[in-house]
Amino acid sequence: MLRTHTCGELRLSNDNQTATLAGWVQTIRDKGGVLWIDLRDRYGITQLLLEDGQTAPELFTIARSLGREFVLKATGTVIERKSKNPNIPTGEVELKVTSLEVLNPAKLPPFLIEDTTDGGDDLRMKYRYLDLRRNPVRKSLELRHRMAQQTRVYMDGQNFIEVETPVLIKSTPEGARDFVVPSRMNPGEFYALPQSPQTFKQLLMVSGFDRYYQIVKCFRDEDLRADRQPEFTQIDCEMSFVEQEDILNMFEGLVRHLFKAVKGIDMAEVPRMTYADAMKFYGSDKPDTRFGMQFVELKAPFDTVDMTSGKGFGVFDSAELVVGINAPGCAHYTRKQLDELTDWIKRPQVGAKGLIYVRYNEDGTLKSSVDKFYSEADLKGWAAHFGAKPAI
Repeated sequence: MLRTHTCGELRLSNDNQTATLAGWVQTIRDKGGVLWIDLRDRYGITQLLLEDGQTAPELFTIARSLGREFVLKATGTVIERKSKNPNIPTGEVELKVTSLEVLNPAKLPPFLIEDTTDGGDDLRMKYRYLDLRRNPVRKSLELRHRMAQQTRVYMDGQNFIEVETPVLIKSTPEGARDFVVPSRMNPGEFYALPQSPQTFKQLLMVSGFDRYYQIVKCFRDEDLRADRQPEFTQIDCEMSFVEQEDILNMFEGLVRHLFKAVKGIDMAEVPRMTYADAMKFYGSDKPDTRFGMQFVELKAPFDTVDMTSGKGFGVFDSAELVVGINAPGCAHYTRKQLDELTDWIKRPQVGAKGLIYVRYNEDGTLKSSVDKFYSEADLKGWAAHFGAKPAI
């Protein structure tokens, strides 16, 4: 091994030990007689120290030739730092360098390899191998790894068997468009990439494998949406001889296990919501409940509530359903902010045609984009129906 420790491993308990580290140069601070190098790998950062009179002159020459993202091998003695850094796990120690070797030089990267970078999406995707060095991206991959690992632990403990189903299959009429792969051995014939392992898991159930799961790649040749890519990964499961409550309990157990094992969070229970309520209050079968702002119906089919019709506003008069949300704290939005919000909801991922707003001002008056159709009394009726309060 080129290293004896990782860059996130050394502690005060290693004081006076000899260690060899290998990693990437994060920053260099040269104060003339003293030079520090922050050396980084996926495990953390360790500070290297070079001191005039105690470090060989040739090592200073090497150190001053370094740039960001150079790959180094450094050997030295672990010592206690005079100025400790409580923000990193290795902040109480540093490595007093006795040997320094450049394993690979590097050009100046096109953006900062830091948590908050100056690189835009396009630039970071062009240099994805550099973007993957940043902590937020690395932590996301580590989280995904731990989620997959603990999913397998839980499912194995519940007597599920993991079966890897074929990727190249016959096209099945499941509704979405298939990606197809031409067959060299059978000209004019094509394989399809599976939208899900639906066919195969049904075969497994019929064959007597009563509990199956797979962390599986799925492919759909569909237009992009906020929650859909051409290729994605899903946890696919199937159970035999069970009822709805059995399925809910099983996978609520999986959710609780993942939160506990991966994040250290104990969940007493997993909140439940019926499909009807999810669609009524959030308009989605996978609602994001973190922000509240449930839909409030101003007009609904088969309902006596209709607070919009008969005022000459064609959009509402012709609509079967009119809903809105109460957004506390947004009454101060400027026209520019409202226009930006309107543009945002017009994106293909959302698909709205426009935005109608009612602002409840601090003095109790209401201002709306449909003032010409609805009176102050009408708008106050809406505000009361939404439980809105004047801006503070």
